[in-house]
Amino acid sequence: MEKVNERNGSRRQVSEGHLKPTVVLIQLQPVEVREKLAIPEAEWPRAIGELCGLNHIEEAAVLSTCNRMEIYVVALSQHRGVKEVTEWMSKTSGVPVSEICQHRLLLYNNDVTQPLFEVSAGLDSLVLGEGQILAQVKQVVKVGQGVVGFGRNISGLFKHAITVGKRVRTETNIAAGAVSVSSAAVELALMKLPASSHATARMLVIGAGKMGKLVIKHLVAKGCTKMVVVNRTEERVASIREELHGIEIIYKPLTDMLTCAAEADVVFTSTASETPLFFQDNVKDLPAVGPDTGGLRLFVDISVPRNVSSCVADADGARLYNVDDLKEVVAANKEDRLRKAMEAQEIITEESKQFEAWRDSLETVPTIKKLRAYAERIRAAELEKCLSKMGDDISKKTRRAVDDLSRGIVNKLLHGPMQHLRCDGSDSRTLSETLENMHALNRMFSLETEISVLEQKIRAKVEQTQK
Repeated sequence: MEKVNERNGSRRQVSEGHLKPTVVLIQLQPVEVREKLAIPEAEWPRAIGELCGLNHIEEAAVLSTCNRMEIYVVALSQHRGVKEVTEWMSKTSGVPVSEICQHRLLLYNNDVTQPLFEVSAGLDSLVLGEGQILAQVKQVVKVGQGVVGFGRNISGLFKHAITVGKRVRTETNIAAGAVSVSSAAVELALMKLPASSHATARMLVIGAGKMGKLVIKHLVAKGCTKMVVVNRTEERVASIREELHGIEIIYKPLTDMLTCAAEADVVFTSTASETPLFFQDNVKDLPAVGPDTGGLRLFVDISVPRNVSSCVADADGARLYNVDDLKEVVAANKEDRLRKAMEAQEIITEESKQFEAWRDSLETVPTIKKLRAYAERIRAAELEKCLSKMGDDISKKTRRAVDDLSRGIVNKLLHGPMQHLRCDGSDSRTLSETLENMHALNRMFSLETEISVLEQKIRAKVEQTQK
């Protein structure tokens, strides 16, 4: 069933008599759905561009990793924006809209901030405090730089999330002993093997990229001194072999994958393949493993999309685990996780309030621009009248002096109102007063309302789409 977070009344679009864009987070679970909708990092700019080409989407970002698939957007209309994004996801992935709706979680506005900050701090990771997710959040900003659609609201949100992640790791011991998904995969495999077989189990690692390299390193840390690594090319494997002295790492090409699997007790997969490498037909005829390792061949798949088809779990003599099964590894240290998480949560709560106040303070920016434009129109018109009365024979120096005089008068008159429209967002009382001042100035000077601004943006996007 689709989940919608309506905490703090975040479903409402109308606030204090005006309409404003909605920040929306769309999360997808479980891995069976995530892998179908996963967007490779190289495709993030394209996705941002296509999302922002939708009629009701103004900004966008994508965070797609092995553990999460999330789309962040700023929607000019909440309901229509979510509908358009969902239909876009269905169109690009081939997954029916009904299936996406069944497995999505929607968060709005302030409810988006804290979850992203928790992710960046490592609180939402399979292994508390792991640093890989912070690097992935940084990558969202790096990829988004210069991409039209990665705008001020979304970029501000992710940049603040990076600050939170760094601060949590600096001010708490949350990262002490933290491990990655790769090390959790090794831990899981060892949990499932008899303790007596840890030193003798035959290990096969398929894929020598970042994740595969980490699997190899963690196997070595657990006492494994010999393993087989299957990869497209030998170059990466040779580099890992040079780095890990005294460890026997045997390279095999992908064409030998099934032969290697037949000789392995544990198979780790972590490749970028978009289709499974193993199906039930591949596994059912593999020779049985010995009783010393429990009589079952373990497949530990930490790839998204998955490298091992779910049907492998039904094959005799095989047991399959994927990234969603790694939660079992961290269940044992739940008490320690909770204590560390409480320390980090105080920082996250503080930073969330600061960011939300900053975002609210952005509401005054259009009013500042409109008030200045309003005053400039009056100044320019009155200046033209004055200069026409003074005749054509006035000197450039006099013209410049009159122009400077008019600008000085306008700037001095606007100084007070502008001061009351500026707020850094750090004080909730000041922010409330600033927003009140904004609404008062909008009324007094008949400035364009936020509703008409949004309507103009939506109308312009619709017209552009129809061309």
